[in-house]
Amino acid sequence: MNRVVHPIEQESFRRLRSRLDTSHFAPLSRAVVERVVHSSADLAYADDLVLDEEQLVRAHAALHAGAPVVADVEMVAAGITRRAAVCRLKDARSAPGLTRSAHAVRLALEEVGPGALWVIGCAPTALEELLTLDAGPALVIGLPVGFVGAAESKAALRESGLPAVSNVSEKGGSAVAAAALNALLYHPVVKETP
Repeated sequence: MNRVVHPIEQESFRRLRSRLDTSHFAPLSRAVVERVVHSSADLAYADDLVLDEEQLVRAHAALHAGAPVVADVEMVAAGITRRAAVCRLKDARSAPGLTRSAHAVRLALEEVGPGALWVIGCAPTALEELLTLDAGPALVIGLPVGFVGAAESKAALRESGLPAVSNVSEKGGSAVAAAALNALLYHPVVKETP
């Protein structure tokens, strides 16, 4: 089923492209950059995001083949359209040395197993915890926001070698993390001809 794009969204992307040249990005990278910029009205994301087209191609295929999606918080899950996301934050408990967000990641991994797409837009501790686990993700969208641990957790994600979308600065958040996943959801699947 094709997605119907509202005229306001069409005009918003037209204006975005008039102010930001994204033509040098590969197709999925361009889709992610544009959707993140659109969701935040922050053109600087074009230079702040760290993406790898080959990783996005594999994640796009996994997503459209039915791989589960995990969100760190309900705001991220609510922002993901056309796909239900697992979010275990309501079931999580904090303990000494363990935040609720970190515990929620453990609970979600028990539920979904390897091969999921992880979308972390709020809690750096959720991203830090994911990096300690053998999650075998199809992709980690690591865009937590904040002045404590956000940039550091995203740097650790990039250093981990896991397939990822991240950014260099402290900015991020639920809206941009969900937007990055939505870009992959909205991007058409190209059917190969025999």
